Amino acid sequence: MASCLYFGKVMHRREQPVVYHFEYTTASIKIDIDTFEQEASEHRLLGFNRFNLLSVHTRDHGSRDGTPWRQWLTSLLAEYNLMEPAKIELVCYPRILGYAFNPLAMWYAYDAKDQLYAVVAEVSNTFGQWHHYVLNLSHLDQAKDQTMQSVAEKIFHVSPFIDMQAHYHFKLTAPSQRFYTFIQETQNNKVFFYASQDYHFAPLTTQNLLRVAGLAPIKMFKVIALIHWWALKIWLLGGKFHATPSHLKDIRHSHSEMKSC
Repeated sequence: MASCLYFGKVMHRREQPVVYHFEYTTASIKIDIDTFEQEASEHRLLGFNRFNLLSVHTRDHGSRDGTPWRQWLTSLLAEYNLMEPAKIELVCYPRILGYAFNPLAMWYAYDAKDQLYAVVAEVSNTFGQWHHYVLNLSHLDQAKDQTMQSVAEKIFHVSPFIDMQAHYHFKLTAPSQRFYTFIQETQNNKVFFYASQDYHFAPLTTQNLLRVAGLAPIKMFKVIALIHWWALKIWLLGGKFHATPSHLKDIRHSHSEMKSC
């Protein structure tokens, strides 16, 4: 099967104005968007655009307006002078009994030779907005097997306790037997926030789907609770609250470029 599961750990660390660090185990699903509907039909516990124990819905990712994923991603990549993908993979958290929390999902675009040539980081906030950071890898050789590094100006408002005067530094690999995504957020060239995902492969079996279902709900609610707990502590300790900038309040979706470095 082209699709699979990944089990691993997610880490968050902040250096200022309050220092905190937490990790939690989690599970994601990688889907080949052209084969997943058929694959999901072969598992009683897995659904595509329908309710099940675990499910993936097109309205949760991409344009979220009913546009098919392939059409949407092809159009987005064309805005950055990139060709239509031969294969598209999405790594995200599946819905568990209809619920999912997806602050970061990753899209991977491959050419006809199975060469990775573009990555799109899909970041969502709790205000119903989302942003796509697009990375052009077409100039690299064997990008699929490399650790890729990139930078991006912060365009999208995520945390009310981090202002917009920041930059992201990404290190990432393509999905394989093991892969990771590592993000540093900087202000004035100083790192103040880290986040990472470190995953290992697991086949798409009934046993592993049940494992995801048993693992995910507790962990999802735990991380939501931790995020809000630390936000409260930052506020109580004098952290400055940054409302969504006025020019971004009415924008549900946006996109910008990541640049290789």
